[in-house]
Amino acid sequence: MSEQRTITLTVNGAPRTEQVEVRTLLSDFLRHQLGLTGTHLGCEHGVCGACTVIVDGGAIRSCLMLAVQADGHDVRTVESLANDKGLSGFQQAMMDEHGLQCGFCTPGILMSVAAAEASGTGPDEIKADVLDGHICRCTGYNGIRAAIDKHFSQLQER
Repeated sequence: MSEQRTITLTVNGAPRTEQVEVRTLLSDFLRHQLGLTGTHLGCEHGVCGACTVIVDGGAIRSCLMLAVQADGHDVRTVESLANDKGLSGFQQAMMDEHGLQCGFCTPGILMSVAAAEASGTGPDEIKADVLDGHICRCTGYNGIRAAIDKHFSQLQER
């Protein structure tokens, strides 16, 4: 049996204290131990971006981080974006602009865009740089780029 550790972290705004094996990836911890299955695993090498979550405000690949490394940190998953009023603005824009097809890459893209937006990154930089870190095999990215434009134009209208 592998060594166990107790970690305390905040996940989607809720404090959590859990026992984990020290070798458990953050992605596996979120999916299997906490039941937050919106974090998808694709390549498990940090290349595809499907497992992207936000840790302390920055987008990270959860397949490259151990759960014990998240001890004491704030972790947000795609489940944190929607609320009782509905989808987030960018989630709705993704639906409206057909920015998703199979949906496998979508949670990672949503989280990367959310982190970039929160840090003040604009739509052009998001389309050029943030999307480069994600592999989407279905959409051709046109709908995703249109969703980014729609979302940011709606923010400016407010």
